[in-house]
Amino acid sequence: MRLRALLCLSGSLILAVGTARAVVRGQFGKIPDDVRAWFKCVRSPAGVPCCDISDGHRTIYDVRAGVYWVPIDGVWWQVPEKAIVRSVGNPLGEAVVWYVNVRGNIDIRCFVPADAS
Repeated sequence: MRLRALLCLSGSLILAVGTARAVVRGQFGKIPDDVRAWFKCVRSPAGVPCCDISDGHRTIYDVRAGVYWVPIDGVWWQVPEKAIVRSVGNPLGEAVVWYVNVRGNIDIRCFVPADAS
């Protein structure tokens, strides 16, 4: 009986923690539907979804010898060719980069330049 109660309590806590992380507090409520839809449909050249609106970061960028560079946490990172999305348009008019930080190393998953067409 104690084991069952402990398992129920553990399961409830895990569910509560997972639910708390997914709470939306209205921070994306003023995003127009077309922009929201654009974020959801952007895919890398390999066909992998770039993620969603909460994962894309508006950014400035530089082009050096034909290669895109973006600043992330104060450091400039080269955008790999496999991450550049060119044919989806860009309703924001600003560049967007999707990345993950893996033990201090930035892995750029997708990049849409400001003038993507």
